[in-house]
Amino acid sequence: MKKYLVLILLLSTSCSKWLDIKPISEVSGDELFKSEDGFKDAVNGLYSLCLNEDIYGKELMGGLPDVLAQNYAIPVLDGAGYRQASLYNYKDKSLIDRKGRIWQRLYEVIANSNLILAKVDQQKSILSGVNYGLIKGESLAMRAWCHFDALRLFAPSFASMPAARGVPYATEFSKNAAAMQTVTALLDSVIKDLTAAKEILRGVDPILNAGYKVGYMIADSSTEANGEMFAQQRRHRLNYYAVCGELARVYLYKKDPVHALQNALEIINANKFPWTRQEDFMNGNDAKKDRILYKELIFGFYMPNRKDAMNDLFRKGTGEGLFISSTEGKNIYEVAGVGGEDFRFKQWFSEQSVNSTTYLQLEKYKRTDDNLHYLMGPALRLSEIYYIAAECTFATDPDKAWAYFNEVRLHRGIGPYSGPADTNSFYAELLKEARKELYGEGQLFYMYKRLNRSIVGLGGKPVPPSDGVFVLPLPDDEIAYGNR
Repeated sequence: MKKYLVLILLLSTSCSKWLDIKPISEVSGDELFKSEDGFKDAVNGLYSLCLNEDIYGKELMGGLPDVLAQNYAIPVLDGAGYRQASLYNYKDKSLIDRKGRIWQRLYEVIANSNLILAKVDQQKSILSGVNYGLIKGESLAMRAWCHFDALRLFAPSFASMPAARGVPYATEFSKNAAAMQTVTALLDSVIKDLTAAKEILRGVDPILNAGYKVGYMIADSSTEANGEMFAQQRRHRLNYYAVCGELARVYLYKKDPVHALQNALEIINANKFPWTRQEDFMNGNDAKKDRILYKELIFGFYMPNRKDAMNDLFRKGTGEGLFISSTEGKNIYEVAGVGGEDFRFKQWFSEQSVNSTTYLQLEKYKRTDDNLHYLMGPALRLSEIYYIAAECTFATDPDKAWAYFNEVRLHRGIGPYSGPADTNSFYAELLKEARKELYGEGQLFYMYKRLNRSIVGLGGKPVPPSDGVFVLPLPDDEIAYGNR
């Protein structure tokens, strides 16, 4: 795939506000937006920026949030540098630096989104066909996406403190710092941008066409590679259904199950994303094996150049990589009971041994060069949409909620849940299944936080919910210089 240019920005990180952002060259920016290809390069640059290892190229894909969710066994001799994070020691210097880089990179993507949005209406006349809508819709959605993740990391949850200070919501490409918003106000801003993006994409996104068929990019009947790439391969981008899925996430975070369910059902009822077949997930030929459950991705980050980095994160053994003990992994996937035939456990983990100690190595991101599909970092899955639908439905129709829940289990080689059907059991089972499904993808911590429930630590030891656990302190420069 063609490598796209990334907009060049300078983010000042010393003696000034973290959100003071200016282009290195105003002239180069003006030149970029004189042509339709320049706009396309700029939008593709947003996705390239997201692949920085400080955000979705590693850290937010399987790193820090999953460490905080207690998904890994972090040894005292901590070569990966995550032990203090696993202990929620947010005063640790290395963790301060790590979260500062996350903040900086998220707002770098936001700044680039704002630059595109500032130019796209001015230059609408040079954008042909559906390109104006795709450019504006995706840029709005990306701005909302990154703000929401900043909120989920650096602010109290809506369930905990809806009126608390959140994070800045930047809507202009400016040297001035954006105003800090409350948690509720920021969620409203995210919803506003996503709703606008959804309405724009509704009229232009090729993924909505009846003839658009998702599938494997290589040797498959997918239509995603047909035509110009900018208007195809829509699951590599913030497409219409990805915006619906993110709206479902945000509405659920804001405790609005009605609108969350409406957006989730748009995806479910479209039948656009097929469940992965058992023969693909379990294929003995590594070139044909679909470990990532590719067809179910509603949105993902195209990241073939991150293959070694993602593998290194999980494959450097017990001294430097992220791993889990064999016993703990088997407990998480309930291998001795209902999970004895769980496809995920069988395909995502391999047992390794070092110094007479066994551990499980995550193989989810392992990929051969001739595999059926490109390496993707999962950002939004069909299974999560079913979990959202189940959660939104439980209070009014528990039988329907369990049906949504069991739909995922059945496609993972597990029979339907047959235990107690009360509310506490539902949420306990939902969190257990989400942990299995989203392991190594950076989403579980946000779920614990949204529900304000105890994190299930290693050995089943609970970590009680609190803002001391769930809220990463804002970067020092933002506290010192940012608007309050």
